Amino acid sequence: MSAYPVAFYAPLKSPNHPAPSGDRTMARLLMKTLERAGFSPHLASEMRTLEKDGDPLRQEAIRQASEQEAARLITHYNALPVKERPRLWFTYHVYYKAPDWIGPRVADALGIPYVIAEGSRASKRAEGPWAIGHRGAETALDRADAIFVMTDRDRAALVRAKPLRQQLVSLPPFIDAEEWGGSPQPTLRENSEPKLLTVAMMREGDKLASYRILAEAMTSIASSPWQLDIVGDGEARENVGQLFADLGKRVRFHGAFEDHTRLRSFYENADLFLWPAVNEAYGMVLLEAQAFGCPVIAGNYGGVASVVEDGITGALTSPGDAKAFAGTLAELLDDGEKLSAFRKAAQLFVREERSLTQASERLKAGLMPLLVPEGVGRCVF
Repeated sequence: MSAYPVAFYAPLKSPNHPAPSGDRTMARLLMKTLERAGFSPHLASEMRTLEKDGDPLRQEAIRQASEQEAARLITHYNALPVKERPRLWFTYHVYYKAPDWIGPRVADALGIPYVIAEGSRASKRAEGPWAIGHRGAETALDRADAIFVMTDRDRAALVRAKPLRQQLVSLPPFIDAEEWGGSPQPTLRENSEPKLLTVAMMREGDKLASYRILAEAMTSIASSPWQLDIVGDGEARENVGQLFADLGKRVRFHGAFEDHTRLRSFYENADLFLWPAVNEAYGMVLLEAQAFGCPVIAGNYGGVASVVEDGITGALTSPGDAKAFAGTLAELLDDGEKLSAFRKAAQLFVREERSLTQASERLKAGLMPLLVPEGVGRCVF
């Protein structure tokens, strides 16, 4: 039997969006993982529902536009031959700032399962400026036949509000090493000045706050030998530059680039990856760094603990604490044995627990029961 068609949707950021980010990367990876699992995904809509400012009028306009998009899709799918219609709707990343108004309506109209990966509940947003978005997110989360849970941070609230029929399936964040040119190989580090690396966009808000903590931490250990490379760009580039100005040439800015070959060389040649991770969902770059034997020091925000094993593949520090971040960095720079152990464990962790193959197996195991009724022979892909 041929692969099941799957309608894929990412209301926060389409996999085709021009701006790079972890959300875009994961959306692309999920589509690829569905293919690896034997499904046939297509991007159902480019409609973006993100509303960051808590503007009720804007949220209502997005809701109405989404209803129109849902109606268009229902008409479109019903006009297709039955075998070409989606057998399942799969939405990536639903929360109060980016609800899914489309998927549940289309799934109901077509009589197909509705699934979410990375859904977050936030009961404190039920009232206030994001009340409309919160309602949309909660309605979608309640409707979902299955939710793939990507972080422990999300799990607690999802468990508390879980409808009886709903399945919660573990799907920890993952990467595709093949995109980076095959399996990473250990890199011989010379006994020279430690090379540190940060890869992050330069935006106002949480990203700039993370850079501020990083600059404070680096300034406090300026007497130690190190070199920091920063890969990233954005509208806050000037502000970021000012934060590190007193450190001179010890901090090198390389701009942003998506060329995996270039970025791979930074990961492979760095001794440590640094990121304070203010309000980070989890951070795809943290997994990428570890895949190339580059241990991580990160702030213990959100779901960061789901991608960095504290004390094994790197170190997590108190959220927002520049002093603790600097202290942990100074300690690791002076402990070559621990750093070497972290390096080996980081590569092993990504290769054996966070690969595309493992993710595809988890997706297939979670989706097939929704598509094949109990007692009916399973599809062989």
